[in-house]
Amino acid sequence: MVVTSMINSFGYLGVFIGMVLESACIPLPSEVIMLFGGYLVSIGKASFWAIFAAGTIGNIVGSIIIYWFGRKGGRTLLERYGKYVFIRQNHIAKADAWFAKYGGGTVFFCRCLPVVRTFISLPAGVSGMRFDRFVILTSLGSIPWNLLLTYGGYRLGENWSQIEPWMKPISYAILGGLVLAVLIFLFRNVKKTPSR
Repeated sequence: MVVTSMINSFGYLGVFIGMVLESACIPLPSEVIMLFGGYLVSIGKASFWAIFAAGTIGNIVGSIIIYWFGRKGGRTLLERYGKYVFIRQNHIAKADAWFAKYGGGTVFFCRCLPVVRTFISLPAGVSGMRFDRFVILTSLGSIPWNLLLTYGGYRLGENWSQIEPWMKPISYAILGGLVLAVLIFLFRNVKKTPSR
């Protein structure tokens, strides 16, 4: 696997790079990255806290990159091209209001969930969430995820890969829920779009 080869080749830097990419909307499996890092700890090739730190710092850096992408250009793209996917100005305004009210909790809890954690930084940036608050909540949300996976890989040792199949159904369920929510949103907005 490419991810494990990268970590074998670059060690802590490989974990860091993998988690930067995972948090920058490139869906690399953080489960594989951190579980394999934990496995390396179990065979004495890595330090537990160094693997954990590399993964967490990687999460923060990747999240900041995508946050600023959303903050600087995401709104312009939505306002200009959103109409082609049935997103209008009033939808953006509603999303802003919702994020202003619930954004903090959303960022924190989404960082602890598979699939969603990869993409939550983008809407946080688009909504204009305060940068310092975003960084703090992203950091706090990344800690339990990376701690759990690193410890899981350490405890499982050579059997580290056995936990991934258990996580896949959860990931697929979350992804399915997101796809369903988008389809419902699109269906309702297509019905409301006046015919010409």
